[in-house]
Order: sequence, then structure tokens, then C-alpha cells
Amino acid sequence: MALKNVVGIDHAVVMVKDLDKAAENYKRLGFTVSPRGTHSAHMGSGNYTIMFDPDYMELLGVLTPTEHNAPARAFLDRSGEGIERIAFTAVDSAEGAEEIRARGYTPVGPTDFERPVTLPNGSISAAKFRTFQWPTAEAPGGVRIFACQHKTRETVWIPELMTHANGAKRLRQVLIVSPDPATDAAHLSKMIDIPPRNETDGAVAVPSGGDRADFVFLTREQLGKRYGGVPLDGLPDRGGAGLVIAADLAATAKSLGGTGVSSGGSICVPPAAANGTLLAFVKA
Repeated sequence: MALKNVVGIDHAVVMVKDLDKAAENYKRLGFTVSPRGTHSAHMGSGNYTIMFDPDYMELLGVLTPTEHNAPARAFLDRSGEGIERIAFTAVDSAEGAEEIRARGYTPVGPTDFERPVTLPNGSISAAKFRTFQWPTAEAPGGVRIFACQHKTRETVWIPELMTHANGAKRLRQVLIVSPDPATDAAHLSKMIDIPPRNETDGAVAVPSGGDRADFVFLTREQLGKRYGGVPLDGLPDRGGAGLVIAADLAATAKSLGGTGVSSGGSICVPPAAANGTLLAFVKA
């Protein structure tokens, strides 16, 4: 039985070393990037968001070292930039935390936090969240997972931020490389109580719930075959590798220009050009 208070993927967190430079890079890739946000003091982090429907990407950077962001700092030291964690949408974080506790996982949180938001009319509001995490050690394929309850969706999904020159519309897949995809997929499957699905090339997918994006666990060799001709330098042997994004491919090709690499039916941005994250745009 799937979790009742945790639905599919909400957003993908890309850890970056220099937050402002990363935002400029993603703007050059044709994304509309939100104004910079600064999280509550105990978190010690800041972010830029790239909003889709119904999900989004988050560029996250450490501004001040705190106990809360120690795992993120360890990730940057160990792996460099890239996908560090994935958020699910929480209907109710308190009840969701109790659901995973009943399945044998001691939750971290729930934790309330917020960040100021500059609205299109210039006024200042706040984006407010309540999150909980699965235990830090429970990271399938080396990717941490948590759940995010949005208390103020209207200050996050702002219409002016949801149209992108590169035609991006929504997340389709989160790609996680692993020497043992089946084992890591089974780990996630147990954590979220959704069965895995075998892919024709030997990769293993785990639906995240509802109509949201799937997780796909695959070896580096399988990833290379899926995206032939795309340089994969900088990706880990085990960890978050990339995002498959549904898009208007004509807009993608025009926006990316020479940065884009055509591979099968995809237009890709190599990890080295996207802060450690393979971006594969596919037809919406």
C-alpha cells in the first residue's frame, strides 16, 4: 500500500558550490529562474527555483555552515555538484512522518521553515514549508529523499516563472546511476511502498506516485547507451545523474543552440555544462 500522505516527486535538488553563478548558468540554458531565496537561519542555505507544472528544480547552495546543512556540505566535498536529494509532495508532513515511522523509519522532523519571496508586482511575501526526511543513511542510489508540504503554493508556483525559453514543461524521470540498479531500486521501493518496474534495457524504474516523474536506476554503461554521444564526464559511479524534462523540442533546440547534443529523440545538456546534472529534454 503506497503512502497516503506522500505523493509523487515534488522537486529535484541540485547542490551547487556557487549559487549565483549556477543561476546565471541555468538562465543561459533557457530556464526562467526565480529571484534568489534565503532559508531560515538554522538551515543556512539559499536557493533559486525553476518552476514547472506540477513540479520544479531547485538550485541549492550553502550560505552559512549549520548542523542542518552538514549532509549537503559533505555531499559537495565528496561528489561535487549535482543531484543531492529528491523531494516528494507531502499532503500532511506530520502524518506522513508517522506513516514512515510505522514502516520502521525514524523520521527527521517535521521541520517548519520559510523564505522571503519577491512577487512580480515587487511586493514581498513568504514561501512557507513543513518538511520531513527519511533517515539520512537511507539514501537509495546515494540520493537522499524527503517530503515537502507547501503551505503557500501561491508564492512558489508563480505563473510568470513557469514559462521557459527552452520549452521545458515538467519532469519525466530522475536518473540515478548505480553499480547495482536492482538493489538500489528495491531500497527506494520499500521506502515509499511502490513496486519497481523493469525496463527493456535492464534499468529499473520506480514510479514516484500519481502522474509524477519516475525514478530510473541504471548503470553508467546503460546511461551511456541511452544517451549516446553525450559526454558524461563528472558523474558519480553511484548517485544522482540527470533529469529527463518534457519540453517543446523546437524551443529547446533554438534556445540551447550549440550547447545541446542530439541523442536519439532527446536534446541533452552534458553534466559538465549543467552543474553536474545531465539534462535530457524529450518531446512533451
